[in-house]
Amino acid sequence: MENMLHLAPCRASVPDCFIVPPEQLPPAAASAAVSLPVIDLSGSHDEVSRAILDAGKEFGFFQVVNHGVPEQVLQDMEALCNEFFELPAQDKAHLYSEDRQKPNRLFSGTTYETGGQKYWMDCLRLACPFPIGDSTSDWPDKPQKLRAMFEKFAVLTRGVGMELLRLLCEAMGIRPDYFDGGLSGGDVILSVNHYPQCPNPSMTLGLPPHCDRNLITLVHTGPVHGLEVLYNGNWIEVEPVTNAFVVNFGLQLEVVTNGMLKSVEHRVMTNSTLARTSRAVFIQPKEDCLVGPAEEFLSEDSPPCYRTITFGDFRRMHSIVKLRSSLNFTTNLKKIQKDMGIEAKQE
Repeated sequence: MENMLHLAPCRASVPDCFIVPPEQLPPAAASAAVSLPVIDLSGSHDEVSRAILDAGKEFGFFQVVNHGVPEQVLQDMEALCNEFFELPAQDKAHLYSEDRQKPNRLFSGTTYETGGQKYWMDCLRLACPFPIGDSTSDWPDKPQKLRAMFEKFAVLTRGVGMELLRLLCEAMGIRPDYFDGGLSGGDVILSVNHYPQCPNPSMTLGLPPHCDRNLITLVHTGPVHGLEVLYNGNWIEVEPVTNAFVVNFGLQLEVVTNGMLKSVEHRVMTNSTLARTSRAVFIQPKEDCLVGPAEEFLSEDSPPCYRTITFGDFRRMHSIVKLRSSLNFTTNLKKIQKDMGIEAKQE
C-alpha cells in the first residue's frame, strides 16, 4: 500500500520515477481550436446514428448526453467513489495487488507494462461477469452501498454502450446486432481512476498516451479537466459536459471495421489544485472470441489489414506502453501486427 499516491503525505516535488522528459510531454493545442462532438441521444434515430459514425471517423471520440442513465445514479456513483478513496488504508488494504492477472484489485499506475515509468494515478479495477451476478472475486466492503451501486452503474452504462454499437452498425450498413454475443460478452470492466493533486503537472502524466484494447469505452469524467485526445497530430483537451459520457472506440472496433474506424490515442494530465476521479466502463469480447475484419468491410479493393486472433491473445500482445518520440506501440496497429509476424493473410 506504500505505493498508493492518495494515501501518501502531500509531496513538495515530483519523484524522479514519475518524471516524463519534456520532449515526450507536448502541451495541448489551444482549447478553442477544436472540441469533441456532443451527441444528444434523444434526437432522431437516423441523425443520431449518422452523428456517431461521423464523430467516430473524425475523432474516434465523442460525448453523449440524454443517454438514459439517471442523473441521481451518476451523482451517487461519483460520491461513493470519492468516499472510497477517502477511506483509511486499513479498510481497503485487502484489495491492494500488483498482480495484473487479478481481476479485482486496487493499485497505483496503469494496467500496461511501462518499462519502469510510473504514472500519477491510483485505480480501483473491478471485473463483472455479464450478465452480472455473484462473483467470488474480492470486492470492496466499504462504503456499505458501493457494490450495489457499482453493479447498477455497470449495467446501465453497458446498456448505453450496446445501444451506441447498434446505432453505429445501422449507420455502417451492417446488421444491428453484429456486436452482440462473444464480441461484447466478456467481463464488464469498471475502472475508477483517481488522480491526486500533483505538485508539478508539467513534469508527469496521469496516464500515458495509449489506445484502449477493448471494443468501446464509456467514461463519466466529472467536472475536473485532464483527459486529452490526439487529433491531427495535436493534443486537444476534452471539455467536461455535465452528466455526459465520453465515448471512445477501442482497437477491436478498428480491427472489425478493417481500419475504417480508428482507435485514437489519449492521455490524462494531472492537476496541482484539484484531485480528479473518473469512472470508466469497458465493453470487451470474451477471451476466446476470434476477432478479425468483418466480411462486410472486405473486397478486392479492400483486403484484410488485420489478422484474426482471439481477444485474449490480442491483449497479451498489446500489453506494452512506453513513451518515445513516436508515441507508443499501439499507434499503428497494422504495422505492429506486421512487425510481430501476424500480418493478415489474403485468402
